[in-house]
Amino acid sequence: MEERGGFPAHVKQTGRKRGDLGVLRIDYPGYSGRDTLERIGWDEWFDAFERNNLAFLHQDKRNSRFSKLVNR
Repeated sequence: MEERGGFPAHVKQTGRKRGDLGVLRIDYPGYSGRDTLERIGWDEWFDAFERNNLAFLHQDKRNSRFSKLVNR
């Protein structure tokens, strides 16, 4: 995702308790999440990804920024 300009992020104020990141996203500069997303480190993002048993779907086309997180 970094090759396509994306960074790990979460939606602010979606975690239910301390240490819960809530909704994970990939933040692409210039998109509408500017005020609602907060960038985080990859380690923190992947920890939450694994803890929530998620899978990452993406489009393997040059310069595509399509991606989606789904339950495994």
